[in-house]
Amino acid sequence: MNLRRLIGREILHRKLSFGLAVATIATSVAGLVAVVALLGAYDLRTSKMLTRMNEESSDMEAKFAKEMKAYEDDVRKTMKGLGFNIFIFPEGQELSEVYAEGFASKTMPESYAGTLAESKIVTVNHLLPSLTRKLKWPERERTVILIGIRGEVPIAHRDPKKPLIDPVQKGQIVLGHELHRSLDLKEGNATVFMGREFIVEKCHAERGTKDDITIWMHLGECQELLKEEGRINAIKALECNCATIDRLGEIRREIAGILPGTKVIETESKALARAEARNKAKKHSQRAIASKKAEAIKLQADRDQLRFEDKQKYTALLTVVILGSMAWVSFLAFANSRDRQAEIGILRAMGISTGSILGALMGRAFLVGLFGAGLTLLFAFLLADILKDSLHGFDLRSLRGDIPLILLSVPVLSCAASWLPALQAANRDPATILRNE
Repeated sequence: MNLRRLIGREILHRKLSFGLAVATIATSVAGLVAVVALLGAYDLRTSKMLTRMNEESSDMEAKFAKEMKAYEDDVRKTMKGLGFNIFIFPEGQELSEVYAEGFASKTMPESYAGTLAESKIVTVNHLLPSLTRKLKWPERERTVILIGIRGEVPIAHRDPKKPLIDPVQKGQIVLGHELHRSLDLKEGNATVFMGREFIVEKCHAERGTKDDITIWMHLGECQELLKEEGRINAIKALECNCATIDRLGEIRREIAGILPGTKVIETESKALARAEARNKAKKHSQRAIASKKAEAIKLQADRDQLRFEDKQKYTALLTVVILGSMAWVSFLAFANSRDRQAEIGILRAMGISTGSILGALMGRAFLVGLFGAGLTLLFAFLLADILKDSLHGFDLRSLRGDIPLILLSVPVLSCAASWLPALQAANRDPATILRNE
């Protein structure tokens, strides 16, 4: 009688015992599949949460950047529309005089504007050197404010920017509203100022300030008329929108490092208040984004810790299930061997070797493990689509790569559990067995 036939008869004669053993192994493998599925589902669920949080953080950051860009552009345009708000005056100039008269009486080299432009200054833009004086228009007997300007001095390390004020061309002047209205001067008219003829280039609209009695001309011509060649009494600038809350202190410190002794003042405006609000909003949004990222990092850490703890619990539970299954399989093997002592004794008396008996019992154990594992995996794959939603998208079919390992290791464990009962049964003396029967 060959080994295959012995194994077949062994199974057929003890169907219930074989079925119970297969069910025990199937339960053990089902526990293994359940642990892997639960851990996989946990990974998927927490990964989706982390992805969603990271996407929300990225969306917040992108939205914030877009809003801040629009806000900064709006503030920049508003500030440009309000004109210069930073004024740099000569060393030794009393600011009280500036506040009273509206301009400085002292002068400084025009080259100071070039020195600032060639430096790496970051707190101001749009440098405009100017020379301002209040005097009599001798030909018209009118008190005017003469302002000499030229084109803005471009800052060397930045891209060129559109000027806030267009330069006045030589031989031309720009008149404030009160002057051109009262003197009946229009654009294109010729007029004489301090003995020199000029063409009225432009007439300003009414502003209701000292600007209404101003005469603007080219800086070089203004210096010649006032005999202040190469001298200016102010450098006008526009605060850079990147300044901090202590913007004036920062501007003063930077300019003092480049032009020691000069005085710096700032005119308040709604635009600056909006810039402060923007800085505060920016910090608030940055804190919100940082908080979101910190929350995602904490969730990742908590997720890893919980997964580690769950894995330990599942591993401990699975170990108990496997050991219990092996003990039960061993008990069933022992019971099967005890119930079949007479048959084993007869087979041995007929000349069947101990090795063949042992092979039949171990073959049965191997098939118990193979059938138990195979049936569990088959049912798991058949139910994969049904259980997918419950497992947060985890597909049991993803275990197909582990099938060879499971189908090999489980029968080996089944054989290990059945080894001692099978060895004991195969080694018993047939005479003793038959005599007891």
